[in-house]
Amino acid sequence: MLGFVSAVGVEIASGRDLFSQLVTGGVPLFLGSAILLSVASVIPMFKGVSKESKSQEIWSSGAEMLNGRFAMLGLVALALTEYLKGGPLIS
Repeated sequence: MLGFVSAVGVEIASGRDLFSQLVTGGVPLFLGSAILLSVASVIPMFKGVSKESKSQEIWSSGAEMLNGRFAMLGLVALALTEYLKGGPLIS
């Protein structure tokens, strides 16, 4: 979700498409933030906190999984649309 929102935000701010963002140094930033967020999400598990114990009706673990899947589909759709269009989606 963070990757999709970041890619669209940078595209709106600078007019660069997803591929040019990745080519001009986006891969290390993406990997760094992915590692940081992955480690941060695992820390509560080591403290004995389960995701089910922290879940609420709206923010349940199932809802978060579904939101994450839609965000992944959105990022792939953004990349495919920009590739087929030959430039940024938002210009």
